[in-house]
Amino acid sequence: MTGSSPQLLLDARAELGEGPAWDARRGLLYWVDIHAGHVHLFDPAGGTDRLLELGEPVGCAVPTRAGGLLTALRSGFWTLSLPPVTRTLLAAPENRPGNRFNDGKCDPAGRFLAGSMDNAEQEASGSLYSLAPDGTLKILLTGLRISNGLTWSPDYRTFYFIDTPTRLVTAYDYDLETGGIANPRPVVRVPDELGWPDGMTSDQEGMLWVALWGGAKVTRWNPATGQMAAAYSLPALNVTSCVFGGPELSDLYITSACKGMTPEQLAEYPLSGGLFRMATGTRGLPTFEFAA
Repeated sequence: MTGSSPQLLLDARAELGEGPAWDARRGLLYWVDIHAGHVHLFDPAGGTDRLLELGEPVGCAVPTRAGGLLTALRSGFWTLSLPPVTRTLLAAPENRPGNRFNDGKCDPAGRFLAGSMDNAEQEASGSLYSLAPDGTLKILLTGLRISNGLTWSPDYRTFYFIDTPTRLVTAYDYDLETGGIANPRPVVRVPDELGWPDGMTSDQEGMLWVALWGGAKVTRWNPATGQMAAAYSLPALNVTSCVFGGPELSDLYITSACKGMTPEQLAEYPLSGGLFRMATGTRGLPTFEFAA
């Protein structure tokens, strides 16, 4: 497998660009700027980027089978119909004023998994939730610091998850019928000098693609060995997440952030907060839709 260098698509200068999700039916990339409360709808064909202002922090946005979006806002899980934008609350899992939602995505059966975290990034007050299409809500994990990347193996039997301060990618047995997780074990440890593991996706070869906050890279790892197989540099310091998209699911879309950067860092990495794309030479797993 070979990959090209990531290319800038949009000099968005997002404070906390995150959560890319590919809508194969529309050919659109959804991504968010968390603290700004913005959901972006990027059209690669035309290079246009439509902005939805939601008025509160938004951790992620994913496509739904009904044709809209499901978002994890600070206040809970909301569906958005497009257009015009109308909001419907599905669940309000938390009543913690200091918390907000962060990364999330749907599993292959159409459940929505999203994690919360302390907005100040100090307390282990986060949880990972699973919302079924019938409205059933489960708590899968608690005691999380910075709930972050999540993805599945190609056979859907393994769920991978990142709580960023641990520097670990943890694997769990995944029961697709019930949405339950079991048997946690570390499969990747990101060394200190590489930065912090952030968002994540996987390809059809079973390899994990991990964005590195503070590392200016997106990386590919073999969960069977724990070894890094490839690293791709970006002109952005805080690389936040990635997802496969495009007609063949072979393009990797990458988000980044300029949050907390010094003037010197911004001078060195002036495209931080931008949206990028790279051709990978492999195919990724699709973005699964919420099945309601």
